[in-house]
Amino acid sequence: MAVKTYTWISLWFLLTTPVILWDVGYCFMRPRSMIGGDLHWIWEPYGIYQNVDLLYGIPALEEVTGFTNAQSFMNVVETILNVVYLYLAHVSSWPAATLIGFGSASLTLSKTMLYWAQEYFCGYCATGQNDLRTLVVYWIIPNGLWLLFPSLIIYTLGKDLCAQLVFADRAATALVKGKKQ
Repeated sequence: MAVKTYTWISLWFLLTTPVILWDVGYCFMRPRSMIGGDLHWIWEPYGIYQNVDLLYGIPALEEVTGFTNAQSFMNVVETILNVVYLYLAHVSSWPAATLIGFGSASLTLSKTMLYWAQEYFCGYCATGQNDLRTLVVYWIIPNGLWLLFPSLIIYTLGKDLCAQLVFADRAATALVKGKKQ
């Protein structure tokens, strides 16, 4: 079977790659990327975000929580898989590309759910200082996209994987029946 691709999935993987790498750069370059740091100009919008989500701010850096950079490291793994999916689906047309995309989206969804769960179970320790509008605009909506789109990708590519498995099973069954005759 040929690789079935979806423009919106490919665009998600393509357009999120620089966003994720920019985020990873901010996290790995702290404190230089933060307000007052010599590289802050590259990550100017994080001047707001580091006060909205304290995991990105001074408190987490001073406490050496590790969670921010651990999730950033996972972002690197996911981004590599996203790029591998794009290459395998659009350049080499390898049918297993669907599995790579499904796995990558599963990792993204799982990591994002962990991020949200961590915030819930610590009593909103990193975002509880925000008013509702700030929380919705700067945390819930942007981070919610990382729940929504990976979920839709998992659903779509999961259906394709199931179709591929059914096709392979029917082909194998027909082959076995043909050899018995």
